[in-house]
Formats: sequence, C-alpha cells, structure tokens
Amino acid sequence: MKQRDPLIYGIIGVLIGGAFVWFSATNAVNNNNYGMMQMMGMRGGNQGMMISSTTIDAHFIEQMIPHHEDAITMAKLAQEKARRPEIKTLAQNIINSQSREIDQMKGWYKNWFGRELPVGTQVMSQHGMIGGSGMHMGMMGDETDMARLEQTADFDKAFIEEMIPHHQMAVMMASMLKSSTNRDEMRKLADDIITAQTSEIDQMRQWYINWGY
Repeated sequence: MKQRDPLIYGIIGVLIGGAFVWFSATNAVNNNNYGMMQMMGMRGGNQGMMISSTTIDAHFIEQMIPHHEDAITMAKLAQEKARRPEIKTLAQNIINSQSREIDQMKGWYKNWFGRELPVGTQVMSQHGMIGGSGMHMGMMGDETDMARLEQTADFDKAFIEEMIPHHQMAVMMASMLKSSTNRDEMRKLADDIITAQTSEIDQMRQWYINWGY
C-alpha cells in the first residue's frame, strides 16, 4: 500500500523543503514493508458477506496477538539498541499497552470460544491468512525485519521504518474489525488500537523529519 501525506500550506521555501523530507520519510517506511502491507485488504464477493461476527472476532484475536508479540519483540530490542531516549520511551509504551491487550484478548478468546488459542503456524494453517473469511489479514514473517534491526548502524532510523508500517497494519486490521464486530469489547479494543497507534505513527514520522532522515 502506497500512501502520500498531504502537503502543508505555508511559506514556499518551507513547503518545498518540508515536502521533500516528508515524502522521503513516508516513502522509506512504506516501501520497506510494501509486500507486507499488500497482504491486507477486504476480499470481494459474497464470501466476505457470509462470515459471522463471532468468526471475525476469533480470527482477529488469532492474528492480532502474534502481531502484537512482534511489536513487543521489536520494542524490547529498541530498549537495548536505541540511541535516543524518545525511542526507548516509545518502546516501553508499546510493551506496556500491547502486553495488556494480549492478556485481554487471550481471556476473551477462552471465555467466548471455549478453546485454547492456536499458536504459531497453526493459526495460518487453519485459516490461510483468514482465507475465505472476508478479512484478509495475513502477515509475513518478521525474520528479515529483525535481522535488519539487529545489524543496522542506525537503529533509531531502522526502528521507525519498521514500526510505522507494522502499526499501519494494526490500524487497518482494527478498522476492519470495528466495522464488522457485534461485541462492544472488540469495538473498544479496535478504537484503542487505532487511537494509540495512529498517534505513535504521527510521532515517529515527526521524529523522522526532525532527526534528518
């Protein structure tokens, strides 16, 4: 998915310079995980209309928990390798909020569906990236992303470029959930994810510009 942020009106010199930097930052974070973002989207046809809200809730939890776990893994690495305190603070916030949401979703899953949560590749084999459900929320593995974070010379830059599209995917998943679920708990979770992670995306984009990337 390619995204272009709107140009901000202002003094011509600032406009041109700011537009160039903003375009570069957005291009970097989106191109880096373009393949991953392509994995998401709504499937057309009657197939997507036939899925029940209960099934959507189960599939969302099965996909969002590992997605949150990936973000936490990245954030823990940031606590070790980040140079700037802002990144370390963001990392701790991600760990705190997403760990809390994982615990919440695990409890709901057990209570609502009466079974243990599938783990690892079992989720993908059962649902084929939510194949046939109308919610196409498959996620690519993060081995390459983690290798880049572990080996990069500028961790802060790489972290932003990896975490922004990761957050964008979560926001898209939550938006799809919000329009499909019948559970108030899931709607509130979707709102919380959208609000928190959109704010963090905006903050990271601003840092990316301010720090000269």
